[in-house]
Amino acid sequence: MPHEDTARSPAGAGSLTKLMMNRNEEPRTYRKIFKSGDLTYFTVKVKQTDLCIGATTDIRKQAEQSVCKYRQQVEEYIRRQPVFLHSLVPIEPLQDAPEIVHHMCRAAQVAGVGPMAAIAGAVSMYVSYDLAPLSQELMIENGGDLYIAGRKERIAGIYAGASPLSYKIGLRLSPEELPMAICTSSGTVGHSLSFGRTDAAVILSKDACLADAAATALGNLVRTADDIEPALEKIQTIKGISGALVIMGSSMGAWGGIKLVKL
Repeated sequence: MPHEDTARSPAGAGSLTKLMMNRNEEPRTYRKIFKSGDLTYFTVKVKQTDLCIGATTDIRKQAEQSVCKYRQQVEEYIRRQPVFLHSLVPIEPLQDAPEIVHHMCRAAQVAGVGPMAAIAGAVSMYVSYDLAPLSQELMIENGGDLYIAGRKERIAGIYAGASPLSYKIGLRLSPEELPMAICTSSGTVGHSLSFGRTDAAVILSKDACLADAAATALGNLVRTADDIEPALEKIQTIKGISGALVIMGSSMGAWGGIKLVKL
């Protein structure tokens, strides 16, 4: 029987506050039930970046070096193009921008949001690239967004704030689907910027930048339960998305490769 792991992720799309701005964050109590027995877990905190990483061994030092590298790239780029930090719509990056910046801008263009909507997913994915040679199994949580790589089946639980569905359902990922990003936006939980009122707008994609940006776009589309179906119809037109899930109170809608399990 495949190994199962429960990684219960809180809602939260990538927003500029996650990387660049000082402010008080909500206690990350969900990390108490994020961990499982088959991996070694550790946190990496660099300024406002706060990752929880599961790997086969403690590779904290290498992870910290990776986070510092990508933070520096993004911070230095923002000084050159300040609009990158604040824009709520797609922008064109400078030609000589770092690859992580180009990637964020491509994802933002496809999803129709600002590039910083992809920051949490971008950091998780690019750090995972650096750590992959050191660990066959990786789970990286960044502000509620997950990037999972490896050869084992995983189950990611969904935190949806005050919704009665919160922590009651999970997403099953088969080994064949990995690596996979699970990114979440919310209009009711956390400090992520959302123009909608979802408790959780979840996107699955192998591209974590795209998943993060698209989760923001999906969340922006839903203000009432009646918006769930048309929002899912619209979001599925974005190429590269594997699945989408919306939770609003006791209402829920799903599309694509969403395999729900009861927790």
